[in-house]
Amino acid sequence: MTVAIIVHGGAKTISNDKAKANIDGCTAALEAGWAILQRGGSAKDAVEAAIRVLEDDPTFNASLGATLDTDGEVYLDAAMMDGSNLGWGGVVAVQGVSHPISVARKIMDDKPRLLASEGAERYAREHGFEICKPRNLITLEQRQHWEKEEAVLDRPATVGCVALDESGTLVAGTSTGGVANQPPGRVGDSAIVGCGLYADGKVGACSTTGDGESIIPVVLAKTAVDLLAQDRHPDEAAQMAIETLKQKVTGEAGCILIDPQGRVGWAHNSQGMAVAYMTTEMDKPEVFTRKESKPYSQKE
Repeated sequence: MTVAIIVHGGAKTISNDKAKANIDGCTAALEAGWAILQRGGSAKDAVEAAIRVLEDDPTFNASLGATLDTDGEVYLDAAMMDGSNLGWGGVVAVQGVSHPISVARKIMDDKPRLLASEGAERYAREHGFEICKPRNLITLEQRQHWEKEEAVLDRPATVGCVALDESGTLVAGTSTGGVANQPPGRVGDSAIVGCGLYADGKVGACSTTGDGESIIPVVLAKTAVDLLAQDRHPDEAAQMAIETLKQKVTGEAGCILIDPQGRVGWAHNSQGMAVAYMTTEMDKPEVFTRKESKPYSQKE
């Protein structure tokens, strides 16, 4: 049985001075998930572990380092989906939750549902998840961008992970801080099944990233998984899904995919997209900052 995992740090513009941070962050997330899969752990545990690393890294737009809304506040969304039973769980518009992906996973395991705002925060507290003061998730860099009303060059976007474990279970996960200067109450695609993520154990699993308002109407994650039919390689399906989005709406997006055979694919139409993946068929991980580049491991 092929075991596989792929993580992404968001479809975005990656400036030269942020390239190494994106590479290092995705590599660390991959290593956390891969360590679990290597010892026979579940895809759910691997996806959660990988995304928790990204949530702790201020390089990415998830938990610590998330973008600020127009009021200067951080609100978080996250979700997870299990392809073995179509189970899912998500949280949206939460504050002060250090690891929303873990709360989403607990909801999925408990009873599939989407919890919002104060209800999701209450659920997190009642189940013993890490709670912090909302301001503790705001980095100096993000605060300065907000105060100066600057556009963020290293364009923020959702992070995610897809994994296939030795039992053949496929799981997808997402986590995000939304978009910079979004209006209070805005919810994007990340926690919406079929849009930000989708997993069907018989077909494949996908996590998406990018402009939620463009991803939602084309149901990007489900579209990508459906394109795996007729034995399409995940790379082909991912590219076709992004082409579908480009043809129908205006916006930037990316997606990562794994099929039941453990084949990995990804695509994006943004300037960059930090991605790292590993399978049992590979000697070492491959890490990229954009699709058309060589893997980081091959660079001088």
